[in-house]
Amino acid sequence: MAKTQGEEALGGGLFLSVDGEHRFGLDAFLLARFAAPRRGDRVADLGCGCGIVPFLLWRDFRPARVDGVELQPAAVRLFARSVARSGNPPLYPLEADLRQLEGLLPAGAFDLVTCNPPYFRADSGPAGASASARLARQEGSCTLEEVCQSAARLLRSGGRFCLCQRPQRLAEVFAALRGAGLEPKRLRLVGGRPGSAPWLVLAEGRKGGRPSLQVEGCLYTQGADGAPNPALNGLYKPL
Repeated sequence: MAKTQGEEALGGGLFLSVDGEHRFGLDAFLLARFAAPRRGDRVADLGCGCGIVPFLLWRDFRPARVDGVELQPAAVRLFARSVARSGNPPLYPLEADLRQLEGLLPAGAFDLVTCNPPYFRADSGPAGASASARLARQEGSCTLEEVCQSAARLLRSGGRFCLCQRPQRLAEVFAALRGAGLEPKRLRLVGGRPGSAPWLVLAEGRKGGRPSLQVEGCLYTQGADGAPNPALNGLYKPL
């Protein structure tokens, strides 16, 4: 996973530019695999950063196109550079506030929306974080409710919204989804070693869906001995 400035090879002839402020972690890979768009889907990724989730969605699933919305100009430039470096796949960086997409992205036109949103409320989170890190990790520029409202506006009836969040905020996730007309339909927890408390939740809401929640088995990133779970080996390579 990216930690320093440079370029990451994602396989399949795809390359992702990163820097010290705009990088990615395991949660991006988990979200992309959980979302799993169909071929031909039109997808939007909200708060896309350097573009890791759009690139993974294209690499592994080949949707028709992915629009990546990002507020920070430096991250948008990295994303655009990566698209050009990778032979111009149908990935489209858009510098915009996800709360103000009217006239920029069409309402009701998307089959899938994804988001790796800020995990912390505006008044919490790591101390001493840079301005860029605060935008990515804290809800100063958008709240969980606003993310869900934006996703709901973009989705067609029956479209899916997939996001990841801290398990401590799961009740808020469900409330925000339902408040936006997105019925929670699928849930998966991610933990470290078996038996440990989960550190991530993956959730899917469906626009206009009926109440019925599928809870998938907990995914552990390590074995009991602390070694990486072999089931995750395929995350970092094309399917």
